[in-house]
Amino acid sequence: MEVKIKAIHFDITDKLTAFINKKVDKLARRYPDLQEVEATLKVVKPETAMNKEAGVKISVPGAEDLFASKTADSFEEALDLCLEGLEKQLEKLKSRR
Repeated sequence: MEVKIKAIHFDITDKLTAFINKKVDKLARRYPDLQEVEATLKVVKPETAMNKEAGVKISVPGAEDLFASKTADSFEEALDLCLEGLEKQLEKLKSRR
């Protein structure tokens, strides 16, 4: 599985990269047929409390790409919310098959 991380309007830290990879690996263990995960992190202007936006797109063979986007106080929180939403989408997809 391939993980792509894009940071828009800021430089990503190694700690944040490790956090994303850890969360994605956990998701991949539960759903082994994931092909590609693309995480996009963006700082929304103007500088307010809720200005960290995360979008995660997952490619699953034989299905349309799944996507979730959330805004929160931190990138970690936004990513957790995105992955929660994607887990629900993956469960629906799994039950339809």
